[in-house]
Amino acid sequence: MDIHELVIEMKILERRLTLYEEKYGVLSADFYTALTAGRLARYDDYDETRADFSRWKGIYETWLRRKRAYDARLMQRDVVDSLRI
Repeated sequence: MDIHELVIEMKILERRLTLYEEKYGVLSADFYTALTAGRLARYDDYDETRADFSRWKGIYETWLRRKRAYDARLMQRDVVDSLRI
């Protein structure tokens, strides 16, 4: 994936993350930290929440992978050379 494709995909993922952030009232990074630390186990009994949390986690992990790929490509190439004009 080139830088432009990564940016587009990250923005699509961010729109999906925003829906969960608005629904649950916390940012994705904070949710992910709490989830991976095992601090959200009390919500496992609720089917909707468990399903939402699973999807939210997957979307956020995909966003993190795309962000790492974006950063790596940008380190190889100057921002000026990456601009689409």
